[in-house]
Amino acid sequence: MEIVKGMSLLLLTLALFSVFSFKAPKGQLAMGGMANAAVASFLVEAIHKYIFGDFIGISFLGEVGTAAGSLGGVAAGILVSMNLGVSPVYAMAIGASLLGIGILPGFIAGYLLSFVAPKLEKWLPEGIDLIAGVLVLAPLSRLIASGVAPVVDGTMASLGDMIIVAAEQSPLLMGFLLGGMMKMICTSPISSMALTAMLGLKGFPMGIAAIACFGGSFTNGIVFNRLKFGSKGNVIAVMLEPLTQADIIVKNPIPIFGSNFLGGGLAGMAGAYFGIVNNAPGTASPIPGLLAPFAFNDPILVVKALGLAMVGGIVGGLVGSTLYKLVFKKKSLETTALVELPENEQIAI
Repeated sequence: MEIVKGMSLLLLTLALFSVFSFKAPKGQLAMGGMANAAVASFLVEAIHKYIFGDFIGISFLGEVGTAAGSLGGVAAGILVSMNLGVSPVYAMAIGASLLGIGILPGFIAGYLLSFVAPKLEKWLPEGIDLIAGVLVLAPLSRLIASGVAPVVDGTMASLGDMIIVAAEQSPLLMGFLLGGMMKMICTSPISSMALTAMLGLKGFPMGIAAIACFGGSFTNGIVFNRLKFGSKGNVIAVMLEPLTQADIIVKNPIPIFGSNFLGGGLAGMAGAYFGIVNNAPGTASPIPGLLAPFAFNDPILVVKALGLAMVGGIVGGLVGSTLYKLVFKKKSLETTALVELPENEQIAI
């Protein structure tokens, strides 16, 4: 029941973010800004604080990571609003007031005020628009983020905790389900980095998500190569960052997402089998997923998990692309028809 509840709530959350991404004004741009904020804050924290700082012992880089990790809300406010066309100085005013605020409330403040900032530039007299604008936007940003933070952060934390409980009760099953789902999200226009950052996902489930995104990158490479989706450059690009190939992905959803669920699920099981944890939310992407687990686990275990995840991703790509070829070939044969010509001749098309 914990697995059912956890996955059901995750699916509901994904559905809500999907609706926002595709239906809200500038929704995909906003989600892109959120993903960038997660990289600029949580990935820097994971690598510099936990690997170079705590593990290797370089105190300066540890301080860099600590500082970056504390600015998730600030980064979201700035990058989301800038992605939506707000001028840099207004975006900075929106974000700078969000110190100590979480990344999701920062995202909400940045998104809402991106529609207010252009109005201020239009309404305020030239010459005082800059000063008056930043003086208005800064307190508005803090007010919005502080108002939604208790509800938003509490809800996301509860969902994250439920996923953690479910993962601990049935690690391999949850590894497959969560890994498959996260890899599909990683490949879709909805960013898995943004989603896991919003959820504040940490620990064992975040470890599954990171390993799944890494292993599933080989699934994408196999599928793109075998089904001739683009050139070699497209194959490399989709393995490094799937969002760069969104135009190809949305045109071929069945073979790509079907293969991704299988490959990501098998890769997620590898992370679950070796008990990989990841306390850096927002690092569910191929490259961050490769690097972040080294900050929180025995490096030997991480290497083993990554190797097994790579195998799982390759298997997922081979199986998915082979099944698609067989089904596609069968459908092509079924649609071949005989056309009767005036001379009573027949030709196959």
